[in-house]
Amino acid sequence: MKPSEIHYLSLCGMLGYGYPLDNFKHGINPHVCFIGADNGSTDPGPYYLGSGTGFVKSMQIRRDLEPALLTARKQNIPLIIGSAGGAGAKPHVDSFIKILHDISHQHKLHYRLAIIYSDIDKKQVLDALQQNRLSPCGPAPTLTEKRIHQSSHIVGQMGTEPFIEALEAGAQVIIAGRSCDTAIFSALPVWKGFDPGLALHAAKIAECGALCAVPAGANDSLSVILSENHFIVEPTNPARRCTPESVAAHSMYEQPDPNCFYEPEGKIDMQHSQFTSFGERAVKVSGTRLIPPARDTIKLEAAVLKGYRTISIAGLRDPSAISHLEEIEAGVRDKVAQNTKGIIDPNAYSLHFLRYGLDGVTGPREPLPAPLPREVGLVIESIASTQELADTVLSLARSTALHQPFEGRKTTAGNLAFPFSPSDVSCGPVYEFSIYHLLETQKNQPLFKLCIEEI
Repeated sequence: MKPSEIHYLSLCGMLGYGYPLDNFKHGINPHVCFIGADNGSTDPGPYYLGSGTGFVKSMQIRRDLEPALLTARKQNIPLIIGSAGGAGAKPHVDSFIKILHDISHQHKLHYRLAIIYSDIDKKQVLDALQQNRLSPCGPAPTLTEKRIHQSSHIVGQMGTEPFIEALEAGAQVIIAGRSCDTAIFSALPVWKGFDPGLALHAAKIAECGALCAVPAGANDSLSVILSENHFIVEPTNPARRCTPESVAAHSMYEQPDPNCFYEPEGKIDMQHSQFTSFGERAVKVSGTRLIPPARDTIKLEAAVLKGYRTISIAGLRDPSAISHLEEIEAGVRDKVAQNTKGIIDPNAYSLHFLRYGLDGVTGPREPLPAPLPREVGLVIESIASTQELADTVLSLARSTALHQPFEGRKTTAGNLAFPFSPSDVSCGPVYEFSIYHLLETQKNQPLFKLCIEEI
């Protein structure tokens, strides 16, 4: 029998980034029917997906996971976590499960665990390429068979269906690989028969914890009540409050269109959504609807090894040097090419200069400041096919930049000041996104592997 409403709790915006325990406990009451949390993102870049390592460390995950797991088991409600371990590939999920097992063993917990892997077999991707069932998300480069073969850890961003399958299997704790953030919070309400448009919109607000509140705080908990024709969101921290403006603004979070956003379930249409105050600290939202998609798709993500990186960081203060940085950089590139001619293939490395204080963030998209800044931070980066080559190129570039002549120079050395010794830092492998595409799925094509364990 469908309940009249569902109460749930978003633990925080990112499991592992910390949250106030008192505010989490304040949001727990007998009406809460599940706790959800996201643990991943592509925001930190392709390295973590490509390398299979997590950008949130194990100690942080354990600190945040333990009270949530213990509370969920005490309340006998599901704990649902998506994009486990960071990028959500099998190595990330398995490292997360190890932490989960350690906590469970320590506290002698008993429950049914569902693990949903999001790794996609390369053959399925190759078949989809041949069948023209792949399309880029934005300005992604053309996808080739070679690029697919080179990719490591291809994952699919799952929607609600795998979570619902786990719930139907009686899972009390669900740990999923790469997931749409909304699927974590909307799967159980959709399974229970609630309007999917409202459920997905509520999940969109819940995915970042109390980031929708004033003052904003992703590392804080958010309470959600979903009813037949509306939902209500309220931060558990009494020092925060939701306003119609703050909740409406978060509905557009990371979205190019203020009227809608897209999930595997379809288009979430917010053209007729209404945001109204509910009491002093909550907001009620109604009018959102789901428009089913013309074709079923999921987003694929993968990364490929590009090379190995070495960097050096330096400070620059000479006003003449600052005004002639482009000339200095061009001279450094020429000298490095001359010094490595016949030894290192020029196509085997790249050399970049990031000038913080001038255009290190914006690049050429904005004019340089006038007058020029008093100081500039310079990051010299080399990327090469091996770490040894990257180290060599960077060493040459750094020493050359230190002594590179320029118009108006009055000294024979000392262009740069280095804050660290050694000045060169070997950073290891560099990855770039190789697949960032929509996959048109086929009926009866299994994509996500569900494993059930009795803990």
